Amino acid sequence: QVQLVESGGGLVQAGGSLRLSCAASGRTFSDYAMGWFRQAPGKEREFVAAKRRSGGSTYYADFVKGRFTISRDNAKSTVYLQMNSLKPEDTAVYYCAAVSNRKIIATIKSSYEYDDWGQGTQVTVSS
Repeated sequence: QVQLVESGGGLVQAGGSLRLSCAASGRTFSDYAMGWFRQAPGKEREFVAAKRRSGGSTYYADFVKGRFTISRDNAKSTVYLQMNSLKPEDTAVYYCAAVSNRKIIATIKSSYEYDDWGQGTQVTVSS
């Protein structure tokens, strides 16, 4: 099991930026694909971004392409989500999640594929 702790959320005005961090422990970080998801009040959890390994494939939801960037630092066992040009509709609790690179999954964009989750960090974008 991988323990995940998110940080970096907060309140920001529309057009601003935030960088979320997710620190992992308990397993070899490089063995895991990492994803970011978000959940707004009254809505289902949705995929934001994922990265299989440093230098590996990167995936984004259409609504964040060109604005958000996922990266990972295996030496620090941390995955980041740089969020630029934030919009009020980006307001949500953001979660990071991990799934073993050895696990055969249907799609890295599905929350059901991930085995370990952080507690979430709130991002609020004011208009």
